[in-house]
Amino acid sequence: MNGWTEDIISVEEAQTLAGLFQERVRRTPDAVAYRSYDKSRETWRDTSWREMADEVARWQAALEQEGLQPGDRVAISLRNCKEWVIFDQAALGLGLVVVPLYPDDRPDSVGYILSDAAVKLLLLPDYARWKRLASALASCPTLERVLILEAASAVAEAGCDGRLRCVPEWLPDGPVELQNRAEDPNRLASIVYTSGTTGRPKGVMLSHRNMLWNAHAALQMVKAYREDVFLSFLPLSHTLERTGGYYFPMMAGSTVAYARSIPQLAEDMKTVQPTVLIAVPRIFERIYARIHEQMARKRAPARWLFQTTLRVGWARFEAGQGRARRNPLLAAWSPLDRLVASRIRAGFGGRLRIAVSGGAALPPQVGRLFIAMGITVLQGYGLTETSPVVSVNVPEDNDPASVGLPLPGLEVRIGAKDELQVRSPGVMLGYWNNHVATAAMIDPDGWLRTGDQARIEHGHIYITGRIKDVLVLSNGEKVPPGDMEAAIAMDPLFEQVMVIGEGKPYLAALLVLNADLWFGLAQDLGLDPFDRANLNNERLHGHIIARLARLLGGFPSYAKIRRAILSLDPWTVDDGLLTPTLKVKRNQVLAHYAAQIERLYEDGPA
Repeated sequence: MNGWTEDIISVEEAQTLAGLFQERVRRTPDAVAYRSYDKSRETWRDTSWREMADEVARWQAALEQEGLQPGDRVAISLRNCKEWVIFDQAALGLGLVVVPLYPDDRPDSVGYILSDAAVKLLLLPDYARWKRLASALASCPTLERVLILEAASAVAEAGCDGRLRCVPEWLPDGPVELQNRAEDPNRLASIVYTSGTTGRPKGVMLSHRNMLWNAHAALQMVKAYREDVFLSFLPLSHTLERTGGYYFPMMAGSTVAYARSIPQLAEDMKTVQPTVLIAVPRIFERIYARIHEQMARKRAPARWLFQTTLRVGWARFEAGQGRARRNPLLAAWSPLDRLVASRIRAGFGGRLRIAVSGGAALPPQVGRLFIAMGITVLQGYGLTETSPVVSVNVPEDNDPASVGLPLPGLEVRIGAKDELQVRSPGVMLGYWNNHVATAAMIDPDGWLRTGDQARIEHGHIYITGRIKDVLVLSNGEKVPPGDMEAAIAMDPLFEQVMVIGEGKPYLAALLVLNADLWFGLAQDLGLDPFDRANLNNERLHGHIIARLARLLGGFPSYAKIRRAILSLDPWTVDDGLLTPTLKVKRNQVLAHYAAQIERLYEDGPA
């Protein structure tokens, strides 16, 4: 951008992730590194790179007193904050291996990860989190120290557990020297445990070079500048946020602001006014649903104006990409932008330059809406095992139906069963303590099997399905449920969706209804919304099946939902039905509803 400063740190200059941080401190010590909300003062506070370096040095001095050796594993379970970065950099600079944990993960899962990785030290936000995890941590023989960010008064309740220390008292006073013992770029930097939709999570081993290379390659595709402000809200324990929302902006010298919470995200966007946003499709889907709900309540002229803006904006985008001719309609963009599109962009803060969507497929109509309104939405693709970015669209060659172009230096090919396979310096070292799984994932020539089916056209990658994620009906028809579930989830009535029917004569759906919208729907149908028995009402089910039919109108005739099981109880991480990244654990959900599913199919189709 004109007048913006490009200041990229190369992989060779950084060498390691700790070297990346220290080079950034050297280059721009007084620039704003992080912006956080100070609850006590009810204001946003900036922290410079120099201040970050001082804190990292203090944490390193304290970690040294714990007797940790290079290669030892240390774990962190915090929501996004500058302390996450400080701990990560302090540990990496001492040659330690960082194991990120999801803040809302179940105690049994946390216990398994800490034991599997033989973690010696764990950082938690507060005593409440410690109490929740205490029983699971009791069976972790290697865990010698548990740190909590709270002041010492909180630990007084902890009794005689000698492992607990409070960070304010644990850190030394006064200035200390910043260290960097991580000299080998190929050395293990982090073990990131995958979500585990089936079975136990596997520990993905990522080196310094893996993540550095990935961040730098991504910067060749999507530019970032010192003047950019990233708004961080995806968990830093997720590799997309860690690479894209932490190492990537550090490499470019950008500022990262930490959102207070997902419920406060809309307010934070208006306050922080980010220029770059990295999100999963669900964030865009929720905003999309809210916009359509608002449109449904407006009068016909306002709805016509919105649809016209959508049509003209999309035509403008296609013309700008060189995929369509410019037409006279585009002359109407300026007033439409002022009346409609600019107001939608204002909801993102009004300065958004780039929005990257990853982690799952972005529904086409969702991407189309935001792009038509003048927001550059770039869909990308990756895996934890690839550090994580494999491909991403670029502003000048943006095909929202694809997951973009492969990163420079990354090889892709289509293997057996149309499987996308990847080879690059970002491919993981392997799975921790699991040679069998590593050999099944990476062949002797270094090609990683993604498990996703794809095609490649004009350099772009198009994901077409998942090799194992296919329902085979009793008549032999094969149905990939993911696309159907995405289409159904576009209706704000359906909070959570799972299509079922493996080995059955027809498809059915498990649907968690939006509790707020349920009340209005029940009243429209003459039902008492407080009576849960009405979830089985025949008239309600007729309405739901007809609603699903409209949503799935573009699917083949055999891809039809004939019956449904309705619930108002969301699937959660705590009840074991979702992974920490909010992916549905299909087997656990099937087990949870086993009796209802059996009765549903015994009764036959509706």
